[in-house]
Amino acid sequence: MNATETGLSAATRAEHCVVACAEAWRNAGEVLASPMGTVPAIGARLAKLTSSPELLLTDGEALLMADVPAIGARPGAVEGWLPFRQHLALTATGRRHVMMGASQLDRYGNQNISCIGDWARPTRQLLGVRGAPVNTLNNPTSYWVPKHSARVFVERVDMVSGVGHDRAAAAGPSATRYHRLPGVITNLGVFDFETPDRTMRLRSLHPGVTVEQVTEATGFALTIPDEVPLTREPTEAELRLIREVIDPKGLREREVPA
Repeated sequence: MNATETGLSAATRAEHCVVACAEAWRNAGEVLASPMGTVPAIGARLAKLTSSPELLLTDGEALLMADVPAIGARPGAVEGWLPFRQHLALTATGRRHVMMGASQLDRYGNQNISCIGDWARPTRQLLGVRGAPVNTLNNPTSYWVPKHSARVFVERVDMVSGVGHDRAAAAGPSATRYHRLPGVITNLGVFDFETPDRTMRLRSLHPGVTVEQVTEATGFALTIPDEVPLTREPTEAELRLIREVIDPKGLREREVPA
């Protein structure tokens, strides 16, 4: 049953993105979800309430939450204390699935959040490498890009922060053993690296988006299947959870405007 048949308005682009993010943690088991961004945070909470009840969520500071509060609200119950060193231990042992942002991404999944331009004399200073290398070499790392453009999806990143498939392979077994990039979610669609050469593939289009829009907004050649499915619609229950429980203030629509 679709939204309009139940009295709910049709799902927005932001809500399709939330569902796509939630799918990244489907059946994840007892691992720590580390979403970076409003839409991924809503997606992780949706996954916790639906497909992945054992998922661990934090308040973004130092607490494991025992419940699923609305975005911006304090948890009503706390499951445990998660100091920074414990967080790093989870990362280093692969018991975490992080969804990071990216200032640049290339066809192999190399990510840049450090600087734009030559490293010795950059034109823009960004966050810095941070924990991206450890993330990508030790636990599943997905990416969230709220504005898909050729400025983000580039032929070659200016500096490697998160490690892509080609560089992990070149570094050898120590780098590839736990290296996993499940996918990339943007405001246009969902992408993965399930190709023979581990380059980016279009997995699904959000409703209302065309293949031409995606290819024009991407600075390298994507693998495009003969038939590209649509990102699945949120169920009635999921829409109610998103709108009434997790994000009643509608913050998702600010990150991905209609």
